[in-house]
Amino acid sequence: MKALSTKERRQLRTRRRLQRPVDSGRLRLSVFRSAKHIYAQIINQNEGRTVVEANSKSLGLAGKKTEQAREVGKMLAERALVAGVKTVIFDRGSYRYHGRVKALAEGAREGGLDF
Repeated sequence: MKALSTKERRQLRTRRRLQRPVDSGRLRLSVFRSAKHIYAQIINQNEGRTVVEANSKSLGLAGKKTEQAREVGKMLAERALVAGVKTVIFDRGSYRYHGRVKALAEGAREGGLDF
């Protein structure tokens, strides 16, 4: 059996903690971070579909990456409120709550999302 890397163990640990609240009907805000861009989407886990999404690539943002992440969070929150989503669970995946991931979360909270 293959040993899991540190990143894989952290990702599985995060997902395991999220299982119980997702079963209660709350939607999941999932984050993906690449070297240049940051992507976020709100997923309905029960139906297996994306409700809203936002990313720094399609928005064409300029400036520092943390500032871009904050703007992506605000845009995601605006789109979510239009779609009728107010409370979510933050799924940071294998990323630590630091830097761009933290900026995205703070931007989403500023935009009106509750998590």
